[in-house]
Amino acid sequence: MANTLLTVDMITRKALVVLHQNLNFVGNIDRQYDSSFANAGAQIGDTLRIRLPNQYTVRTGSTWSAPDITEQSVSLAVNRYRGVDMNFSDQDLTLKIEDFSDRHIVPAMSVLASHIENDALSMCNSVYQAVNNVGVAIGTRNVNLAGKALTDGLAPPSDRNIILNTTDRVDFLEATKGLFQDSTAIKQQYREGMIGRMGGFDFYENTLVPTSTTGTAASVTLYTVNGATQTGAAITVAVGTLTFAVGDVITFVGCNRVHPETKADTGVLQQFVITTAYAGGAGNLAISPSIVTSGARQNVSASPTNGGAVVKVGAASSVYKPSLAFHKDAFTFATADLPMPKGTDMAYRSVMDGISMRMIRDFDSVNARYITRLDVLYGYVAQRPEIACRILSN
Repeated sequence: MANTLLTVDMITRKALVVLHQNLNFVGNIDRQYDSSFANAGAQIGDTLRIRLPNQYTVRTGSTWSAPDITEQSVSLAVNRYRGVDMNFSDQDLTLKIEDFSDRHIVPAMSVLASHIENDALSMCNSVYQAVNNVGVAIGTRNVNLAGKALTDGLAPPSDRNIILNTTDRVDFLEATKGLFQDSTAIKQQYREGMIGRMGGFDFYENTLVPTSTTGTAASVTLYTVNGATQTGAAITVAVGTLTFAVGDVITFVGCNRVHPETKADTGVLQQFVITTAYAGGAGNLAISPSIVTSGARQNVSASPTNGGAVVKVGAASSVYKPSLAFHKDAFTFATADLPMPKGTDMAYRSVMDGISMRMIRDFDSVNARYITRLDVLYGYVAQRPEIACRILSN
């Protein structure tokens, strides 16, 4: 019986399956595919716009009074180009797809998945909510506090996940041994690193959670707010000599979080994350979220108190590798179709679960070999960081 040659579409689809199984962060967040690129193909730097939910104010009394609604969106630049290059021969194409996968696809997709996950997990530093468990092993209380943060941000109870770094995984399983148990769900095929479900979260272990080093400012930073009624994404502080790093979490005296819908003061200080490294001295701290003190998008009870202290989570110049609790919609990962070249030996493009991949094989007549490439063009954004929370332990 004649051998059946593997086709480029079979290889591409199998590669997408293997890639998907190795993505336990990207595989659990919102994934978007823009079909408008299906014909012409996308270029690096193309931008997708993702609409955020509209927010309204509630009227008191019978008189109609509706404010103008300004729809808000976040921009997602499709500016990451990753791929793997392979060599295989016509003889390789006579293999069974399972054998071909073991020899070529699995090792290629494993390394590609690692780079994509590593890129996407950089969004950890844009998450401004943090459970301060610095210096202590992670436990169930920390997980419950992270769950509270997501609930306070109005995250739905479904589609909640926690990515544990390797140290936290050891500590958490030691603290909760006997609580995870086999069930019919365990029989299902989970993504790489799946541990189990507990406390409303699916737990995964991921070796790619990024390490961050805090600025030289201690938890008592010695900085104070310089000026009353400040709002927006930058807060002016009085002179100081110590630094803040991107990802540092801070609070301001007098600036409490409000309930997202009723706008009632919760009595809890709103946390902010530093978005631009700060070298010290008098100046403006770039923060997220922006401070909004009124209207439908109000998120704090009042502006930071003039002269009030700036307090940081964690110690000076400390290295942390957080774990991350998040709802699926906190982050978006998007891919777009790359253009299809003409006149090649093989070319195919496929989409699976919001991820588009292109495969090209051509013949190198100079070196008498087949050259093959698998490409993904993607981008990501933390579209709703209010429904994510870092857990800082150990």
